[in-house]
Amino acid sequence: MNAKIKPISPSLREKKRYLAFEVVSKQKIEGFKGVSESIMNSGLMFLGQLGMAKAGAIILKDKWNQEMQRGIIRVNHKQVDNLKAALAFVEKIDDKKVIVQSVGVSGILKKAEDRYLK
Repeated sequence: MNAKIKPISPSLREKKRYLAFEVVSKQKIEGFKGVSESIMNSGLMFLGQLGMAKAGAIILKDKWNQEMQRGIIRVNHKQVDNLKAALAFVEKIDDKKVIVQSVGVSGILKKAEDRYLK
């Protein structure tokens, strides 16, 4: 028996948005890991585990722009506002005071990248 799993139709798939964010600080933040951990911890504190699971937030490592201090997070379309609120609670990254702010939202990764990371 070689049964193939039927793919999910587009109408049933989880809709996603790409949230571009910027890290504002006096000193440059070195590396992606500290940024990612701080954002995820802030999301867990604000939304809890269930909220973060519903948001399905994934910080895209290859979309982190070191020079501009900007990155992109993939998130469920219904949870964009909750994730924006969670970003406001990030206070420190690698013991440096920071402000993490939302720059914009797009439904297409390429468009988010072109508009907010270049």
